[in-house]
Amino acid sequence: MTEEQLAEIIGLMVKDTLEQMSSQPRIPIGVSNRHIHLSPEAVERLFGSKDALTQMKELSQPGQFACNETVTLIGPKGTIERVRILGPARGETQVEISLFDGFTLGVNPPIRDSGDIEGTPGIIIQGPRGQLRISKGVIAAARHIHMHTSDAQLFGVNNGDRVKIQVDGPRGMILDNVLIRVSEKYRLEMHIDLDEANAGHVRNGQTGILLK
Repeated sequence: MTEEQLAEIIGLMVKDTLEQMSSQPRIPIGVSNRHIHLSPEAVERLFGSKDALTQMKELSQPGQFACNETVTLIGPKGTIERVRILGPARGETQVEISLFDGFTLGVNPPIRDSGDIEGTPGIIIQGPRGQLRISKGVIAAARHIHMHTSDAQLFGVNNGDRVKIQVDGPRGMILDNVLIRVSEKYRLEMHIDLDEANAGHVRNGQTGILLK
């Protein structure tokens, strides 16, 4: 086989791969900054009333919203102010920060799926009407994809699956161990944190391709 023939074969393979990629449905990506979910009891302790949270804007997931209210996180080595609360209130308080934020605060957040907070570090939360020390709940949220049931059928995946997502761009990358979360209440979107977004030069609204 000559060099010209080999180059032609490689060119056809690359073209075929690009055509397959362009025909695949793409998954929108949302970049999550640090935030906190509060229990009703925590809302009352920090703000003086369980009904204190007010909506600033809706989020991509139906029924979820960013609140006007913020709190301050106080760690052994430092503080982070104006941490946005996401509503509505949940059963347990959960603080989602990046690994870099952990260095600032002096805590070591494990990478966990949302809701998996057993054995995680605690922290002090300061609100305008009070202060709360939680014994657990600080995590670096594992990358994940929210899918409606129809999306899961389209992509051929199930709730709890772990997949790889390819993200294009000048610092393109493949993200492994991406959790699939399926519900009729969800809207299709992948969530990564700021550390991951900065590493791949990813911006809100960018899209990725599910690799099989």
